[in-house]
Amino acid sequence: MAKVTSTKRKQRNGVVATPAPRSDSEGEDVRDDLKLDEESEEESPLSSDAEEGSEDRSDVEEGSDDDNEDGDEDDISNAIRSLLRGNGAEKSDDSDADDSDYEVGSDSDGSGAELEESDDEEGGSDSEEDGAGPAEENGHAKESVEGSELDDKNVAAAPEGNENGNTKGVEESDSEDDGDLNPRNTVGDVPLEWYRDEKHIGYDRDGKKIIKKGRKDQLDAFLSRADDSKDWRKLYDEYNDEEIILTKDEVDMIRRLREGRTPHADVNPYEEYTDWFEWEDKGHPLSNAPEPKRRFIPSKWEAKKVVKLVRALRKGWISLEKPKEKPKYYMLWGDDLQTADKTANGLAYIPPPKTKLPGHDESYNPPEEYIPTQEEINSYQLMYEEDRPKFIPQKFDSLRKVPAYADFIKERFERCLDLYLCPRTRKKRINIDPESLVPKLPKPKDLQPFPTTFYLEYRGHTATVSSLSSSPSGEWLASGSYDGSVRLWEVQTGRCRKVWAMGSPVKHIAWNPNPQISILAIAVEQDVVLVNTGVGLEEEEANLVTLLSLVKKPKSDDEETPLGKWKHDEELKGLRLRHQHVVYSVAWHYKGDYFVTVAPDDILSSGLPPIALSVLVHQLSKQQSQNPFRKHHGRVVRVLFHPSRPFMFLATKIHVRVYNLAKQQLSKKLITSLHEISDMAIHPGGDNLIVGSKEAKLAWFDIDLSTKPYKTLRNHSMDIRGVAYHNTYPLFATCSDDSTAHVFHGMVYSDLLQNPLIVPVKVLRGHTKGIYSCEFHPKQPWLFTAGGDEVIRLYCN
Repeated sequence: MAKVTSTKRKQRNGVVATPAPRSDSEGEDVRDDLKLDEESEEESPLSSDAEEGSEDRSDVEEGSDDDNEDGDEDDISNAIRSLLRGNGAEKSDDSDADDSDYEVGSDSDGSGAELEESDDEEGGSDSEEDGAGPAEENGHAKESVEGSELDDKNVAAAPEGNENGNTKGVEESDSEDDGDLNPRNTVGDVPLEWYRDEKHIGYDRDGKKIIKKGRKDQLDAFLSRADDSKDWRKLYDEYNDEEIILTKDEVDMIRRLREGRTPHADVNPYEEYTDWFEWEDKGHPLSNAPEPKRRFIPSKWEAKKVVKLVRALRKGWISLEKPKEKPKYYMLWGDDLQTADKTANGLAYIPPPKTKLPGHDESYNPPEEYIPTQEEINSYQLMYEEDRPKFIPQKFDSLRKVPAYADFIKERFERCLDLYLCPRTRKKRINIDPESLVPKLPKPKDLQPFPTTFYLEYRGHTATVSSLSSSPSGEWLASGSYDGSVRLWEVQTGRCRKVWAMGSPVKHIAWNPNPQISILAIAVEQDVVLVNTGVGLEEEEANLVTLLSLVKKPKSDDEETPLGKWKHDEELKGLRLRHQHVVYSVAWHYKGDYFVTVAPDDILSSGLPPIALSVLVHQLSKQQSQNPFRKHHGRVVRVLFHPSRPFMFLATKIHVRVYNLAKQQLSKKLITSLHEISDMAIHPGGDNLIVGSKEAKLAWFDIDLSTKPYKTLRNHSMDIRGVAYHNTYPLFATCSDDSTAHVFHGMVYSDLLQNPLIVPVKVLRGHTKGIYSCEFHPKQPWLFTAGGDEVIRLYCN
C-alpha cells in the first residue's frame, strides 16, 4: 500500500490545530464517517474516484475540534487529489485553488516528499496502532494520510514522473475536433477534389500555398519497399500531402483492433465488478418511492385515438389494401387439370459455353516445337477432317507483321449460329466417388503366364518382315518379307532351315492348321503359292506330293471366265494359283482343305456385268475356286473362317459382316464405329472378335451380346498393324507402328451372363521401327513380332 505524507500549511485564525493521538476505536469511527453518508450531496467526485480505485478505504485522522471540522474535510479532499495526481488519474493543471496548499513531492522546507511502498496492508495498520507523533517544533501540524491500494494494472498503467517528482496525467477527450491538433493544411473540411487540377492542395497558417509533392510511381515504391524494411509502416496523408510513419504502439493498436480486442492492452473489458458501496440495511431499494397512480389507469389519449380510428373505418375514410391476385398460368400443351408451377414464370437462363482460349500454338512467336515441318503439314491432308488441326502455327518477327486471320468471319458466324440455333441444356452433376467408376481389375502378376521378356532374335531378312505364321506343333516359324523371300525358322534355336525365293514382295503367309498337312500358303503379287514345308513325317510327305500335283479337269462349256488358274510350279515343287489382281491376305479353314483369298481390286472389266471377285474360296483337294458373293458393300480388308462352325467373317473398312455358309445368307452385321479397319482376329471359342484400326483403336466384340463393341481400347499412339489371339491361353496382342506390342489378358467365361474380362498386362518394346505382324506360339505363352527393322523377336514368360 502506497503511503503519501503531506504537510498542512493552512492556519485558521492564526492558531495551528495539532491533532492529538487517537485510539483504535476513534480511528474506526473516523473510517465510518468517511463512508460518505448516503444523504450527503456535498461529496467530492474526486474522493469517490479514489474510493473506487482502492480495495480498502483510506483512514484519515481528523481532529476532535468542532470548529475545525470544515477545514479538515477540505484537507482530506486535497490530500486525495494529490494522491490521484501521483497515480496519473488527474492532470496537475486542472486542480482547484485549494490544492495549491498541498504539493506532492515537496515540503515547505524545500525537501523532497517521501514516497514509500509497503509490501502489505499490515505496515499501514501498524502506524495507526502506534499513534500520531508529537507536533513539530515549527508549529506546523503533520498528518499521515494513507492512500488507497491500487491494483497492479492501475499501477502499471500510471505514467512515469518527471525530474521534480511530479506526475503528468493523460488527457482524454471524445471531441471530433481533436483528431489533428496542429494541421498543416488549413482549408478545413473542403473536398480535396476542388484542388485536383491545381498545383497546390491548400494553404498553411501563413496563407501560403502548399505545393503538391511528386508521388512515387510503382517502380519507386517497389524499390522503396525493397530497400526499407519499415516501409510498410508508412501511410500517405492525402489531406496534408505527407507520409506518416506508424509507431510500434500504433501498429500494435491497429492489430488489436483488427483482432476485435480493445486498443489498449492495459484495459480489461471483462474486469470483475467491485461493489464499493456497502449498505448496513440492505432490505430496501435505492428508491423506496411507491408506484404512481397513472401507471394503473388506462390512458385517455389512447382511448380517444382508438375511437377516431374506429369512426374513420366505419365511414370509409380508411380503406384496407386487399392482397393482389397473382395471375394463374397453365401449360399450353398440357392437360386441363395440369397447371404450371408458380415459380416457373419462364425458362431459366443458361449461359452459353465459353470460347476456347488460345494456346501457345496460336502465338505470333510460338516455340520451335509447336511449328510443324512441311512433312507434317502434308500429312494433315491425309487425315480425316475432324482429326485435322484447324490452325497451323506460324512464326513472325513482330506483332505488326501478323496478317489478318482468314477464318475469323467464318468462326464468328459459326459461333453466332451456335448461340442462336443450338439448344442449351444444363447438365446435372452427380457427386460420385471417382474410385467407384474405375473397374476393379486384378493385378497383372496374378494373371500370369504371359510374355514379358525378350528371348531370341531371328535375323536373315534384308527388308521389312510383313507376315508371320507358326506350325500347329509350334516347332517351326515361317516369315515373309518385302525382300521377296520366305524363311522357315526353328523356334528353339533360331536356325533358318529353308528359304524360298519368291521374286516379289510377300504380302501374307498362312500355315495350314491341319497338323497332317504341312503346307504353307504364300500371297505374292497376283499369285497364291502353295509349298511343302518338308517338316512332316515320311507318310505325310508322300501324301503332300500327291496333293500338290496338278489335277487335270475337263473343260466346262458353262465356265466362260475362270475365277483362278491353277498351275504347277516346278521350281518350288508346289501349286501356283493365279488371280487377276494383287492378293493381300490368305486364310485357311480349320479342317485344312479350303482357303480364302482377298484381292480388293479384283473386278472384271469385260463386257459382262461387273461381278465382285474380291473374295474367292478355293478347295485344295479338287483344285477348284468359287465366288460366294455377288457384291460387296465396300472395300474388303480381311476374311476369316469361324474356328468350328460354317461361318465366315468379312471385314470391310467400316463394318464386319458374318455370313452363314450353310444357309448362304447374312447372319449379323457388326458396327465397329471405326474409320478404317486394318486387321481382325477370332477367339478360339468363336463367340468373340477383336478388330484393329488405323486410328490406333481396338474394338472387342461379343457376338452373342451385341452388334456394337463391348470394349473399345486405345493404348497405341499410331496405327494398329496386326492383332492375334492365343489358341490355349486367355491372351491377345496388338502391334502398331509405334514400335510396341501390347499384351492383354482376355478371359472369356462359359457363363453367358458374365462379361469377358479384359486387363492390359504388358507392353513389349525393342523394335526400332514399326511392328507389322504378331503371332502367338500355339502351345506356349510366347509372342513373335516382326517389324520394319528386318528382325523377328521372340518374347517369353
